[in-house]
Amino acid sequence: MIYPNEDFEQEQFVSWFRIKYPYWLIFAVPNGGNRNIIEASKLKKTGTLAGVPDLIIMMNNRILFIEMKKRVGGKLSTVQKQIILKIESLGFPVLVCYGAEDARNKFNAFI
Repeated sequence: MIYPNEDFEQEQFVSWFRIKYPYWLIFAVPNGGNRNIIEASKLKKTGTLAGVPDLIIMMNNRILFIEMKKRVGGKLSTVQKQIILKIESLGFPVLVCYGAEDARNKFNAFI
């Protein structure tokens, strides 16, 4: 069986979220992708940080981070694990979600 990639799953979750919760803010952190060395250097100098979760949700004085992974076979990198621990140590919740359905379920349980 072929499963959708992480980008597709994230797109499905964001679309669902924006329809269901239009009064809250969701946005992506564009850390991924292939870049040339000049662009990568510029992004790093201006604050891009490897391992930051894919999505940030702001809702009524609360901030939630979501790291999306593909439904099957997705796993956190060492850098992602370190950043998640840092974010949580600062008092912010992080959900690691394996596909759009998992993200919807975990988000609904969170709120």
